[in-house]
Amino acid sequence: MKLRLPAPMGSLLKLCKPFFLTRFSSLPNSPATTHLRTGHCRALVKPKKRYGSFCSSSLSSSRPLASCQFSSEHGGDGADGPAPAADLWLFNTMSRKKEAFRPKVEGKVGMYVCGVTAYDLSHIGHARVYVTFDVLYRYLKNLEYEVCYVRNFTDVDDKIIARANELGEDPISLSKRYCEEFHVDMMHLHCLPPSVEPCVSDHMPQIIDMIKKILDNGCAYQIDGDVYFSVDKFPEYGQLSGRKLEDNRAGERVAVDSRKKNPADFALWKSAKEGEPFWVSPWGPGRPGWHIECSAMSATYLGYSFDIHGGGMDLVFPHHENEIAQSCAACGQSNISYWIHNGFVTVDSEKMSKSLGNFFTIRQVIELYHPLALRLFLLGTHYRSPINYSDVQLESASERMYYIYQTLYDCENVISQHAVQLDNVPPDALDCITKFKNEFVAAMSDDLHTPVILAALSDPLKNINDLLHTRKGRKQQLRMESLAALEKVIRKVLTVLGLLPGSYIEVLQQLKEC
Repeated sequence: MKLRLPAPMGSLLKLCKPFFLTRFSSLPNSPATTHLRTGHCRALVKPKKRYGSFCSSSLSSSRPLASCQFSSEHGGDGADGPAPAADLWLFNTMSRKKEAFRPKVEGKVGMYVCGVTAYDLSHIGHARVYVTFDVLYRYLKNLEYEVCYVRNFTDVDDKIIARANELGEDPISLSKRYCEEFHVDMMHLHCLPPSVEPCVSDHMPQIIDMIKKILDNGCAYQIDGDVYFSVDKFPEYGQLSGRKLEDNRAGERVAVDSRKKNPADFALWKSAKEGEPFWVSPWGPGRPGWHIECSAMSATYLGYSFDIHGGGMDLVFPHHENEIAQSCAACGQSNISYWIHNGFVTVDSEKMSKSLGNFFTIRQVIELYHPLALRLFLLGTHYRSPINYSDVQLESASERMYYIYQTLYDCENVISQHAVQLDNVPPDALDCITKFKNEFVAAMSDDLHTPVILAALSDPLKNINDLLHTRKGRKQQLRMESLAALEKVIRKVLTVLGLLPGSYIEVLQQLKEC
């Protein structure tokens, strides 16, 4: 029986929470539970001789075993690296322009994406970050790169401690619980698991080792058990964000400290306060500052020099700016080739964030809409542009998703009844397929322009519907070959976009049952 959705679609496309929590075990490419380096500071600081002995990628003798480092004679700036299998241009926040992607090691990519601070359920601003980099991860794999994708969890942070105190819960236990909830959200959104997923609490030796290097190189100072990075020691501070040092706001995540030499100096290590978790360090008991965590973990798994560092646009300053300063202070040869940032999700043209209280969690959205509709909505706007959340947009994405899967289900149902050979596809179908493939490659190569691909889907889908349902289409010679070839290329593209379900019929039924 064909599953057709009567108008109006919107009311039937909404889903309920209990349904999702029990019915989403067979998603396509569903992440099962899972748990690479190259050779330079992009001229942010002129390498000084004293840095030379501090560039070992191993930050501690207790380095985790799940290392993904690449070894190769190639190194240096990615711009001098080998040509990729296909042209790929990515917008680099550092240079403020699109650049041809050239990995540091031929055929291999190291990518680090800043993960969530796990103290609450993730909102759809987080969904946008990780859907964006999941598409990049999938496309790089599609280009046959070997990709080491590292995405961390911040499980030691002021916000986590504050929330745990509110709930009377151990901070590490609370954070672990929300890390698990994050994994559930990512599974629903079809985000593939990263290659490595380190937590801050498991990397204290590496963090302490990096802070020692920064102190030894004269770029940090101690005050009463605290350690601060001295921005005055890093003249290139602000290059990523374009901010001048005198314009930087002091504080950010912490209160202004009058003991600092410069109000913009930021904490590498914080001395322990009563009732807070702490770790033993050369400067006394305490815990790391927010920024040093990612510098240490990225260096641990990818080395000081790797290809891509990503995150939301809100991380450009201060987080990524501070990461650059720290990493270069620890190793003068530190270099990341491409800094990639996605735009905000907005509500009424204002950035969605927990601090503003105007956010929707991923759970709240998928209580009402299919997770793939949320993913389709996010991919319908270029990743660097702001995207405004609205029910109307989600309704539209749901309707589009239903049309795509109904068309493919009808096609699959028909061709399953025939023995089809794909070595004899008619010219009309081949022309449509070639055009669609070219549009896909051109759009993805142009800084992951997913909205163009979603629009380009219209032609092959229309051709399938014509072949299935019109008198002229049904009379075409080699009709089954055309249907099979068109369905195959669409499946391939949907796989790269993370939009291919385990079965079309299952998703269509999910949309109707609730």
